Amino acid sequence: MSSSQKINKVILVASGDSRLPANQQCWDAQQNMESLLGAAFEKFGVKVERAHQYNPTLGHGFIDSQKMGLDVFRNIDPDTPLVVAENVWQYSHHVLPGMTTHRAPILTVANWDGTWPGLVGMLNLNGSLTKAGVKYSTLWSENFDDEFFLNKLEEWLFTGDIAHDKSHVRSYEQVNIPFELRSAGAAFAKKFRADKAIMGVFDEGCMGMYNAILPDHLLHATGLFKERLSQSALYAAMLQVTNEEAEEVFDWLLNQGMAFDWGTNPATELTREQTLEQCKMYIAAGRMADDFGCSTIGIQYQQGLKELTAVSDLAEGLLNATHRPPIYNKTGSELFAGRAIPHFNEVDECAGLDGLLTYQLWQELGMEGDNTLHDIRWGEHYKGDGIDEFVWVFMISGAVPASHLKGGYKGAKSMRQPPMFFPKGGGTLRGVSKAGDLVWSRVYVKDNAVHCDLGIGKAVELPEEETNRRWAKTNMQWPMMHGVLSGVTRDQLMAQHQSNHIHVVYATNKEAAIKACFTKAAAFNELGLQVHFCGDLQ
Repeated sequence: MSSSQKINKVILVASGDSRLPANQQCWDAQQNMESLLGAAFEKFGVKVERAHQYNPTLGHGFIDSQKMGLDVFRNIDPDTPLVVAENVWQYSHHVLPGMTTHRAPILTVANWDGTWPGLVGMLNLNGSLTKAGVKYSTLWSENFDDEFFLNKLEEWLFTGDIAHDKSHVRSYEQVNIPFELRSAGAAFAKKFRADKAIMGVFDEGCMGMYNAILPDHLLHATGLFKERLSQSALYAAMLQVTNEEAEEVFDWLLNQGMAFDWGTNPATELTREQTLEQCKMYIAAGRMADDFGCSTIGIQYQQGLKELTAVSDLAEGLLNATHRPPIYNKTGSELFAGRAIPHFNEVDECAGLDGLLTYQLWQELGMEGDNTLHDIRWGEHYKGDGIDEFVWVFMISGAVPASHLKGGYKGAKSMRQPPMFFPKGGGTLRGVSKAGDLVWSRVYVKDNAVHCDLGIGKAVELPEEETNRRWAKTNMQWPMMHGVLSGVTRDQLMAQHQSNHIHVVYATNKEAAIKACFTKAAAFNELGLQVHFCGDLQ
């Protein structure tokens, strides 16, 4: 190692949640991460200066609001290198404004652990920085002492930049797509754009996810237009749903074999009343989608509604399933009969565009189009039971349809969301995703243009013991996919991916996945997106 470096001092900030209990519970883990990270910088003789201190009244040392973030950055020298250390889920808008005017090199760093999703938070921040046109470098590590991390850290200290391996990425023009698939994708896209559709957005910008907002002028070019709706209007619509109507949805789920992890204490356990409230939300959301002519909708769900009602997770998963409880309007006519109502979790509009196009395209290709986004939560290499690959933990608390789960509704269970996040309770639609071939993707904004990364992969089945171990390291209440991405390593995905979310849809087999991936790429290319293939396509 060289004994001198261009960078000898860095300013450290830590963006956190807006919810006090989450910040308090995660603070010890953040302190441990910063200690390990500080030791890594010390190996190169670099001084780390924290820009904001522990608040004994609040019981944590995170930047917990945009207001606080602005105050902190007013006292940061914009010409001093900046490190954003993330051991937890964070709200990007807490720090993004200050980072937009920071002139010195920026490094985002996350822990490699599933317990408190720092890497999820960092990927969201990275995508937000990319959309905002802010130059940054990024790194990740389990203990911040491995060769990969130290070599890349040294590279940043000397050059102010990090070059990651992105050899798995190829542009649309670099890939030889069969003529018939190119033609089919382009024809589908032309009709999609000509028909036009409406995206229902229930309160934009969930959790400061700037990267999840598609600018209207870019979205309109695809033929999709926003209807800006309100979560308060959704709550009002829930009040118009009768108890009898909610019971009908609930009975349908019981008849399908779905389980509910009920208790008696609503403050800490899932109750029947909470589930029925979620059934009302499902009906209300479907009715509002019909009223406003929405082909796809997204509910923010984190802020606002959590103080009023049970969480939207169950409703989201049901909406994303072709096979779901029927929803009737007030005159008794069934709405969206035989179809899903594609729902994009956390109002991620990039996933909304992707989900609607995918659902409709898959139907044209003769495959089930039920799809969902997941958090890129964490992952480890797994060897055994015929598997010797890096297996990701993909999970999202809402939006996963039962058709993705092993056993369908019979393999699904609703478990209460943690009280520290959701005081009004409500359950998830939990299960393990079935094994099968899939197409994955991510739509994002870069350089004032819409891009899409996509590739093929598979969901694999792991032993029950390993599945439970992974659940225990993440969120036991959430549905999980054991995901493998063809020809994409852990570090390549982290280096290239521009979101905390990844979009997945099943195909009937690998050959069908490859053809569908090519067709989808051609469709997005025709709609004006800059398409990038990632990994193996054969």
